[in-house]
Amino acid sequence: MRIQLLGPLSVSVPGRRGDVGSRKVRTVLARLALSPGVPVPCEQLVHELWGDKPMGNARNALQANIARLRKILGGPDLVRTLGNGYLLDVPPQAIDVHRFGYLADQGSARVERAPKEAVHLLEAALRLWRGPALCDVLDGAWCRAEAGRLDERRLIAREDLIAARLANAEDRGVLSELKQLVTEHPERERLSEQLMLALYRSGRQSEALNVFHYTRTRLGKELGLQPSRALRSLYQAILVQDVVLG
Repeated sequence: MRIQLLGPLSVSVPGRRGDVGSRKVRTVLARLALSPGVPVPCEQLVHELWGDKPMGNARNALQANIARLRKILGGPDLVRTLGNGYLLDVPPQAIDVHRFGYLADQGSARVERAPKEAVHLLEAALRLWRGPALCDVLDGAWCRAEAGRLDERRLIAREDLIAARLANAEDRGVLSELKQLVTEHPERERLSEQLMLALYRSGRQSEALNVFHYTRTRLGKELGLQPSRALRSLYQAILVQDVVLG
């Protein structure tokens, strides 16, 4: 079995591809799949399905959605009742969110000491994304928070992948992606540092210096901040063509 949350929710059951059904059933599955093996209390599921003012028969409606989910997954064994809650009894590696986290963590840990391995692992992690996380479940506060956390982790994985590719001397190969990312996320100084370094190593010193000025302006106007010491130090190193930059 495979459960995919990094994009439209999808379930692949051996021998068939499961239709997850209504948005409420998808929401229950997504919530349970985010913490497999951990029971989620009924009260919490009711709140996440119907908000602060659930209907009078919300408990019965939840049970009906659980029954539909069990049918989709092939029986009651995978969605167990435990105390006053429900538990998804599926190994984490069967769920793309957890596979992504594992691969991203493994890749990030190898960026400096084994950049080629890091590239392989991080590319595999990022290929799991098929669209915005949790994009077709109910838009509750828990969903927005979890989607935001996953989006942040995805962006960090992209930064780590670029760092590994820079360590492999793929300076020109990362320029296009970096330019787009710096435009989209001017507050992330790590991206600006990476773009400045890639430009400088590609023989484009003046453009690298311009990235610093662009970032400084955006930080000041939008966040009221000054560039970090690390970014300023990189600017000075590029300015004097310090040999340590490669």
